[in-house]
Amino acid sequence: MDYFSYRRRLSSVTPVGNTPLGGNYPIRIQSMATVSTMDTEAAVNQAIRMIKAGAEYVRFTAQNEWEAKNLRNIRHVLTRKGYDTPLIADVHFNPDIADRAASIVEKVRINPGNYVSKTASAVEKAHFIPGDSDGKDYTNEAYTNELQQIRARFIPFLKICRDNNTAIRIGVNHGSLSGRIMNRYGDTPEGMVESCMEFLRLCVEEKFDRVVISIKASNTVVMIRTVRLLVRTMDAEGMHYPLHLGVTEAGDGEDGRIKSAVGIGALLVDGYGDTIRVSLSENPEAEIPVARKIINYISTLSTYPSFQTRTITDEAIYDPVHPTKRKSRPVAGIGGENPPIVISDLSGKELTLDRTDADWIYMTHEHSNMQLHKNIIIEAANWQSLPGTFPLFSVVEKFEISRCNAKVKFISLTYRDLNQETIHLLKTDQNTVAIVNSHYIGEARAFIHRLLNAGCDVPVIFRREYDDNDIETVLIKAAVDFGTLLTDGIGDGIMMCHKNKSLFSAKMLEDCMFGILQAARVRFSKTEFISCPGCGRTLFDLQKTIARVKAATAHLKGLKIAIMGCIVNGPGEMADADYGYVGAGRGQVSLYKGKTCLLKNIPEAEAVERLLELIKNE
Repeated sequence: MDYFSYRRRLSSVTPVGNTPLGGNYPIRIQSMATVSTMDTEAAVNQAIRMIKAGAEYVRFTAQNEWEAKNLRNIRHVLTRKGYDTPLIADVHFNPDIADRAASIVEKVRINPGNYVSKTASAVEKAHFIPGDSDGKDYTNEAYTNELQQIRARFIPFLKICRDNNTAIRIGVNHGSLSGRIMNRYGDTPEGMVESCMEFLRLCVEEKFDRVVISIKASNTVVMIRTVRLLVRTMDAEGMHYPLHLGVTEAGDGEDGRIKSAVGIGALLVDGYGDTIRVSLSENPEAEIPVARKIINYISTLSTYPSFQTRTITDEAIYDPVHPTKRKSRPVAGIGGENPPIVISDLSGKELTLDRTDADWIYMTHEHSNMQLHKNIIIEAANWQSLPGTFPLFSVVEKFEISRCNAKVKFISLTYRDLNQETIHLLKTDQNTVAIVNSHYIGEARAFIHRLLNAGCDVPVIFRREYDDNDIETVLIKAAVDFGTLLTDGIGDGIMMCHKNKSLFSAKMLEDCMFGILQAARVRFSKTEFISCPGCGRTLFDLQKTIARVKAATAHLKGLKIAIMGCIVNGPGEMADADYGYVGAGRGQVSLYKGKTCLLKNIPEAEAVERLLELIKNE
C-alpha cells in the first residue's frame, strides 16, 4: 500500500469465462439479479438490462437443486441471444448446490460461514467470548474436527471447478461468520480474515488458482480495516489473489451511494480491488453507473504526483489496519473529542442562516444578519471585529494573527504552505484551526503526516471544491475524498464546495457532508437505514417496504434500523442496529430489537405498525 499516491495492487489473474480479472485487467463491475432464478424469462431479461448498463458479471442466487439446474437454461437463452457475459451462482448453506452449479456457470460464490459450519445465530454471537478456546460450543478438538470436515468437503468441490474451468469466490460476510470462528475470534476483523484464510490455504495446497476473495460488511470501518488486514495476511503467506469489493446492505438513494463510495472508494484508493459491486436497494441496473463513476474517479488519482517516497508501515506513526483518531487540541468545539464539524459555504449566496444545519458558516463579506448565527467565518480582509465573528486568514496574511483578537482564527493552507514557520505558528497559537485545501487524498494524507511528525496538534478541516455538473458524480467524489480520510481517523471537520453555486445549493452540499460523516461512522445526525440490495431470496417487495419504513421512522435521529430481505445475512449484518425488520417467509416478517427477535412470523401488512409500537414502547 502506497499511502501518499495511487498505485494499484498487482494481484494474480483469475480467468472467469471470457472476462478475466486481476493483474493489469480493468476493475470489473458486477451486479446481482433480484428476480427468482426459477423464472427463466425474467432472469434473462434482467440480466440483459444489467449487461447493457455495463455489468461484466451477472450473479444469481442458487438456493436449491432446482435453481442450480435452471442456471443452465438461463445460460443457454442468454448465449442464444448473443450474450456471453459470465454468470455467477451465489450459494449458501448447501455445498451440494455449489458442486452442481460449478458445472454450469463460470463462477460460484461460497460463504465460508455456512459452507459446512453452522452460522452463529445473533443470540449466540452475543455470548461468544473471543479467545476462549474452551468456549460455549467449541473445544480445541471440536475446532480441529470441523476444519477437517471443511477439507473433506471443499477439496472435491475444487476438483469439479478445475474440471470445468470454473472460478470461485470465497465470500466472507460480517453477518454470517460460523459459530466456530465466533467462538475463537469473536465478531472481529481477525475472525473474518481467518474464516477466509482457512479456505485459501486449501486452494494453495491444491494448487487451485481460479480464486477471487471478498470480505464485506455493512459497517464501512469494519470492511475497510478487514480488507487491509486480509491483504497483509495474504502477503505474509505469499498469496496475491484478486479482491472483490462491496459494502453490504448499503441502502438506497443518496445515502446508499455515499456509503458505497466511502467503503469501496477508500480501498480502491489504497490500490485494492479488482472487481466491485455497489449493493443498492434498487433495481440492479441502477448499481452499474454508480460503480462506474467510482472507478472512473479512482483512475484519475494516478495522474497526481506523490508527496512522499516512503510508505506507511506497522512501525510508522500510522497503521492502516488499526488506525486511531489523530489527537488534536480542542478549539471552540472543533477538534479534541468533539465529532467532526460541517462548514457550509454561503459565499455569493443569499443569507439563509435559519435554514442551515451546518456547525459553521463561511462568508466572504459581513452581513447585517450575521449575529443570527454565532459561528460565522469571514475573510480577514473584510473583517472589522464585529462581535461573534471569526475571521478566516490565508497563509500570506498569517503575520496579522498576532493583531487579531478573534476567539478562533482559521488559516487556509495547502501542503506546499506547510513550512517550518507555518508549523511553528500552528503549534504556538492555540486558537488556530487549519483549513486544508487539497487536490487529492495523497496530498491531504501527506499534510497530516507532516503535522504528526512535527508533533503539531492543530485541528484540521478538509476542504474540497468540485466542478462537475452531475449531482451523483459530485457526491461520489466527495464521499471517496472525505470518507477515506475520516475512516483513516484524520480530520476534525469537512467543507465541501462547488464552483457552480446556482446549481448546487448550500443545503444539498450540507446534506451530502452529513451523509459522509455518518457513512464514515464518525457522526450520526439522522436515522440510519441498513437495507440489503435484494436478490432471488428476498421475501417481500424490498423497495416498497423500505419506503414505508423510512416514511414512518425517518424522524428518529440517531436510530439504526435494518431492513433485510431474508435470514441469510439479516440477523448478522444488522447486529449493531437498534431494530431489525427481516423477511421470515412469504408474507411474513420477524422483528428484532438489537440481537433479539421479539416478534416472529407476523403478517407483512402489520409489520411496520408493529415495528413502530416496539420503538414507542421503549
